[in-house]
Amino acid sequence: MRYLLPLIWAAAALLALQGVAFAVARKAGKHSVVDTAWGIGIAWAALAAFLTSPGHGDTARRALLLAASALWGARLAVYVGWRNHGQPEDPRYADLLAKATGNKNLYALRNIYLLQAAILWLATVPVQLGMLERAPLGPLAAVGAVLFTVGFFFESVGDWQLARFKADPAHHGMIMDRGLWRYTRHPNYFGDAVVRFGLWLLACSHWLGVLLVLSPVYMTNMLVRHTGKKLLEKHMARSKGAAYADYVRRTSGFIPWPPR
Repeated sequence: MRYLLPLIWAAAALLALQGVAFAVARKAGKHSVVDTAWGIGIAWAALAAFLTSPGHGDTARRALLLAASALWGARLAVYVGWRNHGQPEDPRYADLLAKATGNKNLYALRNIYLLQAAILWLATVPVQLGMLERAPLGPLAAVGAVLFTVGFFFESVGDWQLARFKADPAHHGMIMDRGLWRYTRHPNYFGDAVVRFGLWLLACSHWLGVLLVLSPVYMTNMLVRHTGKKLLEKHMARSKGAAYADYVRRTSGFIPWPPR
């Protein structure tokens, strides 16, 4: 039962969050609101697990997991909210709703919001259960903290560099291939993956961690092979043509590496 409480309360908190996001999206008239809710959900799930498991885990580990999740989630929410402010509906959601049969609101609730709640819950399971870990912080946690810091750097700096690049009218139509983007085509996605593995190592120091590694492995696989990286590169190949093909030829697809 001690392992179930954080999982149950985190699930309830994420469902409530997605309900609020759905209401806000209906009022705003666009479902890209849910992208901001993703970052909030990372911090929200950690807070729910923290508040419903007092006295069960190591105090330092619990505080570190909560602080890291809150920092990561807040940065994502603020950045995505700023990026999407004043923009029209994201084409991904427009395309998805074009396939809807019947009530589009119910279709969106099921295929966007409830689906995101389920994926967020799975993505934050290591942190949820890490709140119950009684072992003191050790070498694995130190490695996890380093990985989290490296991943947070790549994600934050990569987003900042891209935003500055796009804000300059002189760069209109050009491909971002400077800074971290010179060494990987997706420094933000690479950073996201490294953060997840860092949180996993921070959370678990016993046999349960072997099972929980499935969470960052699954999320990284989805990010690289199914959602973020794959979809973005298809869009860039269509819109930028030969220029993007040349960027692909000389730049690592994920793990940072000197350009060819």
